[in-house]
Amino acid sequence: MRDILKGLNDEQKIAATHIDGPMLILAGAGSGKTKTITTRLAYLIQNGIPPHSTLTLTFTNKAANEMRSRALKLLDGLKLDSNPLLCTFHKFGLLFLKFYISELGRKNNFLIIDTDDKKKIIKSFESSLTTSVLANEISKMKNSLVSVEEAIENSKLIGSDIGSESTMSGFYQKVAEIYKLYEETLKRDNLVDFDDLLVLPYKILEANKKLCDEISRRYQFIMVDEYQDTNDIQIKLLKKLCSSHSNLCVVGDDDQSIYGWRGARIENILNFKDQFENVKIIKLENNYRSTSNILAAANNLIDCNTNRLGKKLVSTKDKGSEIELYESDDENFEANRISKQIVTLVNSGIDPKNIAVLYRVNALSRALEDGLARAKIPYKMVGGIKFYERAEIKDAISYIRLILNHNDDFSLRRIINRPKRGLGKVGLANIEKIAFENKMSIFDTLSNLENSSVSKKSIKELSQLANSISYLSSVENDYDMLDELEKHIGLKEYYKSLPDGDDRVANIDEFTALLKDELTNNPNFDLEEFLNELSLQSDQDQVSNEAISIMSVHASKGLEFEHLFVIGLEEGFFPLIGDHTDIEEERRLAYVAITRAKKTLVLSRANSRFYRGKRERLEKSRFLSEAGLIESALVFEKSTDFKKGDLVKHKLFGMGRVISVKKLTNDSNLAINFGGITRNILSSFVEKVV
Repeated sequence: MRDILKGLNDEQKIAATHIDGPMLILAGAGSGKTKTITTRLAYLIQNGIPPHSTLTLTFTNKAANEMRSRALKLLDGLKLDSNPLLCTFHKFGLLFLKFYISELGRKNNFLIIDTDDKKKIIKSFESSLTTSVLANEISKMKNSLVSVEEAIENSKLIGSDIGSESTMSGFYQKVAEIYKLYEETLKRDNLVDFDDLLVLPYKILEANKKLCDEISRRYQFIMVDEYQDTNDIQIKLLKKLCSSHSNLCVVGDDDQSIYGWRGARIENILNFKDQFENVKIIKLENNYRSTSNILAAANNLIDCNTNRLGKKLVSTKDKGSEIELYESDDENFEANRISKQIVTLVNSGIDPKNIAVLYRVNALSRALEDGLARAKIPYKMVGGIKFYERAEIKDAISYIRLILNHNDDFSLRRIINRPKRGLGKVGLANIEKIAFENKMSIFDTLSNLENSSVSKKSIKELSQLANSISYLSSVENDYDMLDELEKHIGLKEYYKSLPDGDDRVANIDEFTALLKDELTNNPNFDLEEFLNELSLQSDQDQVSNEAISIMSVHASKGLEFEHLFVIGLEEGFFPLIGDHTDIEEERRLAYVAITRAKKTLVLSRANSRFYRGKRERLEKSRFLSEAGLIESALVFEKSTDFKKGDLVKHKLFGMGRVISVKKLTNDSNLAINFGGITRNILSSFVEKVV
């Protein structure tokens, strides 16, 4: 048998050769995690563990396929009677249901529906709530194991607690009603959605103890990749699978837990050592990706988090170049400077695929994309949609086009039911027929629908739309028209109600700000010509094979680049500050961003940006000083004497202003405003800024 452990460092070997009992492999960025997992799987099988007794769970098919390929390559030459099961959580759920969905009285010839199918079913129930919101709420309830009956009962309890006339009460009652109709449809048509692939296996195992024991004994050795990204239902399912043994090996990095917003719970990895007895913990801290200078900044930064298990990345590379800090007057200077540096890199022989630009907030891509286009740098957007191709931007463009030209039927078709105006495909077809027969534009037809078959509600809404467009067309200048657009159309209000509404609203604001900036500073700016140029650019935009990558920090996880730029290092952008900000997760995001870089890293900030409709002066991101890259201009001191108005710093919540002080026996209870959120904190946990 070949020596499959050859090439592993000492910690990797210990992890790969551990067989019985629970183990946590705390794998830092670039530390050879996949190599360790696949070697351990091969080691188990090489030493007589039947492949069908192993189960390795991942989060993406790409990761599963790569691990399977690597593990089988290590076992090349061994005659296996079966292959190890290595798949995503959802694929495992599918395989399980094919055998055991009969436990729920259902047939195994079920069909899996995707997100679009799910939305079509929900949309067919014609609720006043947005389809995306309903889909999101139903998903949350399913993953929390809330049944239809419980959802209905809970909505009644909420109504009795806050008053049946409350908007919130009505919201939950409507969600519960649609949830009931949706589940009835799935059962009637024998359909299974993505949530069911995890929820239904758990329910079956919970109800059938004998089957649970049988499945657990079948899979004697279980491994889970990216454990920091697991949610509640995945942990519950794992516990069922491990009910007869404790041979669970989990691999992950608490410092790269960045998906709290979609249900991932960092507590799963932080508390793993307390959930099983005699847990073996291995830390993989040797980094094979980045230079020492890059890792020094990453280590300094993440060390500011308190909610972590703790590890320190050590580079196996040389010291490397110093991290560069770019400071620009505004987002356009920033984009031009980065574009110029990218041209220099490419001209020096660097392959564009080894260059990337990251941002925390999607709206920041607009200025960046414009800068790259001006410099004629081909780029591809990874895991996202280019700024001018986003639905909300296309909608805003269509409204402006229609205001400038009432005969633009193409634009009107796009936005006629956005926001919703109760118009379906049949209704639109009727309007188009009337327009064709009377040789009118669709817009002119909107005011002549009294005798049509279109519903009265839609006629009223469409008449109001026509009046709004006519009014906006009459506004004296384009700048004022843009100011009036939201008041009369409510496009941002519509998008705000969606699960990713904040991002979409920020994009609309960014686009409007761009137009206002041009109208203010460019006397020759022609709005209609500009929109035509955008369409031309989009139509002719073809990604070259020699393209750099641009993406959000979230989309960059798992990737690496020789030369990396991170833009938007300002307070409010990175870290993103809002009502639900988790500053430790923001810091983990910055840590992920920094550790994508292999050779060179540029961190860029602007003194001002156009955002949410106005230009704002911005402060440097706290992450720059926490990473040890700049000196903080602030001086901190421990103090027991605080008063209203004092500026203070908390390790978790950052900078805040004291708004009231309540003296206690040995301390003070401070009410502190952290970026709009008031928290009550003992004075011993903050430092005064002097």
